[in-house]
Amino acid sequence: MATFVTTPHGKHKAIIRMAGWPIKTKTFQFKRDAKNWARDTEAEMVRGVYIERSVSEKLTIAKALEQYLAEVTPTKRPATQIAEASKAKALIKELGKYSLAALTPEIIAKYRDKRLAGDLNDDGVRIPRSNDTVRLELALLGHMFTTAIKEWRVGLLINPVLNIRRPAPSPGRTRRLNVAERDNLMTEIAKHSNPMLRWIVGIAIETGMRSSEITSLKLDQVDIARRIVRLVETKNTTSRTVPLTLAATKLFEEALAHAARPKDTSLVFYGEPGRDEVRRPYNFNKIWGDMKKKAGIIDLRFHDLRHEAVSRLVEWGLSDQEVAAISGHKSMQMLRRYTHLRAEDLVGKLDRLQRDV
Repeated sequence: MATFVTTPHGKHKAIIRMAGWPIKTKTFQFKRDAKNWARDTEAEMVRGVYIERSVSEKLTIAKALEQYLAEVTPTKRPATQIAEASKAKALIKELGKYSLAALTPEIIAKYRDKRLAGDLNDDGVRIPRSNDTVRLELALLGHMFTTAIKEWRVGLLINPVLNIRRPAPSPGRTRRLNVAERDNLMTEIAKHSNPMLRWIVGIAIETGMRSSEITSLKLDQVDIARRIVRLVETKNTTSRTVPLTLAATKLFEEALAHAARPKDTSLVFYGEPGRDEVRRPYNFNKIWGDMKKKAGIIDLRFHDLRHEAVSRLVEWGLSDQEVAAISGHKSMQMLRRYTHLRAEDLVGKLDRLQRDV
């Protein structure tokens, strides 16, 4: 049976002493709240389901995410670390003040809907977030709760993120470059004083490699004589060897023979030294955006160049297995998202087949 004590400050402390359990105390503003807590806690102890909730009631979402970013995120790939840090900012901004115990599925569902609806920009235009953006933010929040329950032992019975509907994955992009767009883009890029963006974009179109795979390349991974590139760090963690077209080989030859290449880095595409005097991979995001604007192309993402490259491999007649060996796709279903053939190309092929009959 619980006992109740009035503190010198006029608050009410509930004290529970039950065999087999350590003494539990909690202080409330009103005595009825103390009695309700004591009654519920004793009932849970009798049923053997009592969980210490003090940690989850004190630990905020902001602090929990900071702990997750410090302990869990560093074990992941560099690109994932950057992405999770960005997603955590949005979660902390909207949900950071809630405690883990106070964050309910209803609150998370409202966050989901608000993010999907978007925020107003400076011009008063509402900019919605994509399904994939919100889905990945919820995935981060959900894994943080799972980690808190299993490893941090915060005293929660359920993960509230599991009880809400996740946004459906966005349909795969099928954006490709037409000839005029490619010519305009490469013309603008060629005008830039630093030739590395021209090499990187050209190699992406010719090989289908991801931007992170290209910019992280080391000199010993490029074999000009055999016309191959050996990739160690890939998105799906599986190494692969990429064959080079004649155009890609020429671009790599130019990059490796560049007169301004410094001797203090093994990177193929390098940036200026940082404050620690260490050169890191070339960061071309801003220049890429500027070049697209100058070329009059606003709806193109760098990853679309991978789609263009893989689609061309299919159009050249390579089998799905051959394309997958080059692109690194493990799933044929994922590969089909990239092998989007132009209708006019199919018309031409049909005409050739009919002539051969």
